[in-house]
Amino acid sequence: MTSSARSIKHGSFTIDRKLDIDPAVVFRAWTDPAVKARWFSGPADKWTETLREMDVRVGGRERLVGQFSEGSESRFDAVYIDVVPDRRLVYSYEMHWQGKKISVSLASIEFVAAGRGTKLIVTEQGAFLDGFDDGGSRERGTESLLDNLVRVVSGR
Repeated sequence: MTSSARSIKHGSFTIDRKLDIDPAVVFRAWTDPAVKARWFSGPADKWTETLREMDVRVGGRERLVGQFSEGSESRFDAVYIDVVPDRRLVYSYEMHWQGKKISVSLASIEFVAAGRGTKLIVTEQGAFLDGFDDGGSRERGTESLLDNLVRVVSGR
Protein backbone atom coordinates (compact mmCIF):
# COMPACT_ATOMS: atom_id res chain seq x y z
CA MET A 1 0.00 0.00 0.00
CA THR A 2 1.45 3.37 -0.94
CA SER A 3 1.77 6.16 1.60
CA SER A 4 -0.98 8.14 -0.16
CA ALA A 5 -3.54 5.29 0.09
CA ARG A 6 -6.26 5.89 2.67
CA SER A 7 -8.44 3.21 4.24
CA ILE A 8 -10.34 2.36 7.42
CA LYS A 9 -10.95 -1.08 8.87
CA HIS A 10 -13.32 -1.27 11.86
CA GLY A 11 -13.24 -3.64 14.81
CA SER A 12 -14.73 -4.00 18.25
CA PHE A 13 -14.53 -6.23 21.28
CA THR A 14 -15.83 -6.58 24.84
CA ILE A 15 -13.93 -8.24 27.68
CA ASP A 16 -15.62 -9.10 30.99
CA ARG A 17 -13.61 -9.90 34.12
CA LYS A 18 -14.86 -10.77 37.59
CA LEU A 19 -12.52 -9.55 40.32
CA ASP A 20 -12.85 -10.22 44.04
CA ILE A 21 -11.91 -6.59 44.66
CA ASP A 22 -14.14 -3.60 45.52
CA PRO A 23 -15.06 -1.39 42.51
CA ALA A 24 -13.44 1.67 44.15
CA VAL A 25 -10.08 -0.16 44.27
CA VAL A 26 -10.35 -1.26 40.64
CA PHE A 27 -11.41 2.24 39.56
CA ARG A 28 -8.39 3.70 41.40
CA ALA A 29 -6.12 1.32 39.46
CA TRP A 30 -7.37 2.97 36.25
CA THR A 31 -7.25 6.58 37.50
CA ASP A 32 -4.30 6.92 39.89
CA PRO A 33 -1.15 7.57 37.82
CA ALA A 34 1.16 5.70 40.22
CA VAL A 35 -1.05 2.61 40.29
CA LYS A 36 -1.78 2.63 36.56
CA ALA A 37 1.94 2.86 35.78
CA ARG A 38 2.36 -0.54 37.48
CA TRP A 39 0.12 -2.35 35.00
CA PHE A 40 -0.51 -0.19 31.89
CA SER A 41 2.73 -0.31 29.92
CA GLY A 42 4.66 -2.21 27.31
CA PRO A 43 6.52 -5.44 28.11
CA ALA A 44 9.16 -4.65 30.77
CA ASP A 45 11.91 -6.58 28.98
CA LYS A 46 11.23 -4.95 25.58
CA TRP A 47 9.83 -1.46 26.20
CA THR A 48 10.95 1.71 28.03
CA GLU A 49 8.57 4.49 29.04
CA THR A 50 9.68 7.93 27.83
CA LEU A 51 6.58 10.00 28.78
CA ARG A 52 3.52 9.49 30.99
CA GLU A 53 0.90 12.19 31.68
CA MET A 54 -2.53 11.61 33.19
CA ASP A 55 -5.42 13.94 34.05
CA VAL A 56 -8.58 11.87 34.62
CA ARG A 57 -11.49 14.31 34.38
CA VAL A 58 -13.97 15.16 31.63
CA GLY A 59 -11.84 16.86 28.97
CA GLY A 60 -8.62 15.66 30.63
CA ARG A 61 -5.89 13.91 28.69
CA GLU A 62 -3.68 10.89 29.12
CA ARG A 63 -0.47 10.28 27.17
CA LEU A 64 1.94 7.39 27.24
CA VAL A 65 4.97 7.20 24.98
CA GLY A 66 7.53 4.42 24.95
CA GLN A 67 10.32 2.94 22.94
CA PHE A 68 10.84 -0.72 22.15
CA SER A 69 14.31 -2.24 22.43
CA GLU A 70 14.64 -2.50 18.63
CA GLY A 71 14.04 1.28 18.36
CA SER A 72 10.37 1.63 17.38
CA GLU A 73 8.15 4.07 19.28
CA SER A 74 4.51 3.77 20.38
CA ARG A 75 2.24 6.57 21.57
CA PHE A 76 -1.16 6.41 23.31
CA ASP A 77 -3.01 9.75 23.40
CA ALA A 78 -6.44 9.81 25.10
CA VAL A 79 -9.16 12.33 25.97
CA TYR A 80 -11.64 11.55 28.75
CA ILE A 81 -15.26 12.04 27.65
CA ASP A 82 -17.12 10.75 30.71
CA VAL A 83 -15.90 10.01 34.25
CA VAL A 84 -18.22 8.67 36.95
CA PRO A 85 -16.15 7.74 40.02
CA ASP A 86 -16.17 4.03 40.84
CA ARG A 87 -18.67 3.39 38.00
CA ARG A 88 -17.31 4.17 34.53
CA LEU A 89 -14.73 5.79 32.29
CA VAL A 90 -15.28 6.65 28.63
CA TYR A 91 -12.41 7.96 26.55
CA SER A 92 -11.30 8.21 22.97
CA TYR A 93 -7.72 7.54 22.04
CA GLU A 94 -5.29 7.54 19.17
CA MET A 95 -2.47 5.04 18.78
CA HIS A 96 0.65 6.07 16.91
CA TRP A 97 3.46 3.81 15.74
CA GLN A 98 6.71 5.39 14.56
CA GLY A 99 4.96 8.78 14.38
CA LYS A 100 2.12 7.49 12.18
CA LYS A 101 -1.47 7.42 13.46
CA ILE A 102 -2.57 3.79 13.13
CA SER A 103 -5.92 3.84 14.95
CA VAL A 104 -8.58 5.85 16.71
CA SER A 105 -10.76 4.13 19.32
CA LEU A 106 -13.58 4.66 21.76
CA ALA A 107 -13.11 2.80 25.05
CA SER A 108 -15.75 2.29 27.75
CA ILE A 109 -14.70 0.86 31.10
CA GLU A 110 -17.47 -0.21 33.49
CA PHE A 111 -16.93 -1.05 37.17
CA VAL A 112 -20.07 -2.93 38.23
CA ALA A 113 -20.52 -3.99 41.86
CA ALA A 114 -20.92 -7.76 41.95
CA GLY A 115 -21.36 -9.06 45.49
CA ARG A 116 -18.14 -8.11 47.29
CA GLY A 117 -16.28 -7.73 44.04
CA THR A 118 -16.34 -6.06 40.65
CA LYS A 119 -17.51 -7.07 37.22
CA LEU A 120 -15.11 -5.14 34.97
CA ILE A 121 -16.42 -4.63 31.44
CA VAL A 122 -14.05 -3.20 28.83
CA THR A 123 -15.54 -2.37 25.43
CA GLU A 124 -13.58 -0.89 22.52
CA GLN A 125 -14.62 0.20 19.07
CA GLY A 126 -11.71 0.97 16.78
CA ALA A 127 -10.99 2.45 13.39
CA PHE A 128 -7.70 1.06 12.05
CA LEU A 129 -6.20 3.42 9.53
CA ASP A 130 -4.38 3.35 6.20
CA GLY A 131 -3.49 -0.30 5.89
CA PHE A 132 -2.90 -1.04 9.56
CA ASP A 133 -4.55 -4.43 10.04
CA ASP A 134 -5.04 -5.06 13.74
CA GLY A 135 -5.73 -8.80 13.30
CA GLY A 136 -7.02 -9.01 16.89
CA SER A 137 -3.82 -7.73 18.46
CA ARG A 138 -5.59 -4.86 20.28
CA GLU A 139 -7.92 -7.30 22.02
CA ARG A 140 -5.06 -9.65 22.91
CA GLY A 141 -3.03 -6.69 24.19
CA THR A 142 -5.95 -5.50 26.31
CA GLU A 143 -6.36 -9.02 27.74
CA SER A 144 -2.67 -8.96 28.71
CA LEU A 145 -3.01 -5.52 30.33
CA LEU A 146 -6.03 -6.75 32.30
CA ASP A 147 -3.96 -9.73 33.51
CA ASN A 148 -1.42 -7.18 34.77
CA LEU A 149 -4.20 -5.14 36.40
CA VAL A 150 -5.50 -8.20 38.26
CA ARG A 151 -1.99 -8.93 39.58
CA VAL A 152 -1.60 -5.36 40.82
CA VAL A 153 -5.00 -4.98 42.52
CA SER A 154 -4.83 -8.41 44.12
CA GLY A 155 -1.28 -7.86 45.41
CA ARG A 156 0.30 -10.72 43.47
